[in-house]
Amino acid sequence: MNLRVERAELWHVRMRLVSPFETSFGVEHDREAVILRLRADGIEGWGECVAGAFPGYSYETVGTAWHVLQDFFLPAVIRRPMGSAADLRSALAASKGHPLARAGIELALWDLFGKASGMSLKEMLGGERSSVPVGVSIGIQADAPTLVEVAAAYLRDGYRRLKLKIRPGRDVEDVRAVRKAFPEVALQVDANSAYDREQARSLQALDDFGLLLVEQPLAEDDLLDHAWLQARMRTPLCLDESILSERHARQALDVGACGVINIKPARLGGLTEAVRVHDLCRSRGVPVWCGGMLETGIGRAANLALASLPGFTLPGDISASARYYAHDIAEPTFALNADSTIDVPAGAGLGVEVQLDSLERVAVRRAVVPGATAR
Repeated sequence: MNLRVERAELWHVRMRLVSPFETSFGVEHDREAVILRLRADGIEGWGECVAGAFPGYSYETVGTAWHVLQDFFLPAVIRRPMGSAADLRSALAASKGHPLARAGIELALWDLFGKASGMSLKEMLGGERSSVPVGVSIGIQADAPTLVEVAAAYLRDGYRRLKLKIRPGRDVEDVRAVRKAFPEVALQVDANSAYDREQARSLQALDDFGLLLVEQPLAEDDLLDHAWLQARMRTPLCLDESILSERHARQALDVGACGVINIKPARLGGLTEAVRVHDLCRSRGVPVWCGGMLETGIGRAANLALASLPGFTLPGDISASARYYAHDIAEPTFALNADSTIDVPAGAGLGVEVQLDSLERVAVRRAVVPGATAR
């Protein structure tokens, strides 16, 4: 099957979060993203570029993604015959970087090809589960007692795995308080590269709390220091920002930099590369899980489909829609089941429908890319 994209549209959206989300690199009150719609052969496919308002997690921002998508990536795709979403790699081969922008286009292509073939994204990726275990990510709170209260509320909601954001000075004592309050809960922490090598020595104390993993303590471009730290800790280190490709994943495992990998399709440039990392880790018996980027229902649907693959053995950061947004832009929204799972969409493509009225209400700007000859 060949599809030829005839038109592309972009929306820059700003959506208010249910509660502020604080990590080691800042506080978010609103979620910004770029929503894409591609049209081909009378079918429309939706994608989401998760680049945020400021370059904290990634060098990409909603502004840089808008520029790269509008001026470079989408003109290289429009009117180009494509046999699958994986063909995006060759279409953009002349350009470097910007994986979050690439992933947004690729997701819209997956949606297009799924709708054209009548297959769900789960089926196209090779997923097996109809629902996937999920956990919740908790931002840095005012103090340890407040953190315990917030954790308790999420446990009452039905979540069975908690992830705590940490930074130097807000790590061991916060974890100690939550572990004391909830001795049996599945617990992990995430530093978002907040530590240098000397500061990271304090993280060895986390071995006493039975954590599932310690995520990305050191710089994203430093596999060797992660290997140094992993050799000194019993708790598995998990890499997130460090893994931008299957090659990076292989190298990290080869040098002993981690024991777990967080697979975020946006960070990897799309689902095609995400599946490659999954397959590598599964072949080596390395656990993986699906991270989140505060996605709308568009990206959340894709993450659920990806997490249905058999190698995803740890709960993902794919919380219920209401965890982040009072009003989402796609339906159906996703709810937490009693067993701390969320159902994987079964409809063709992403299995969700974007509500244009809701999208327009949160749009900051909109653009149409009519097409250009591929470069």
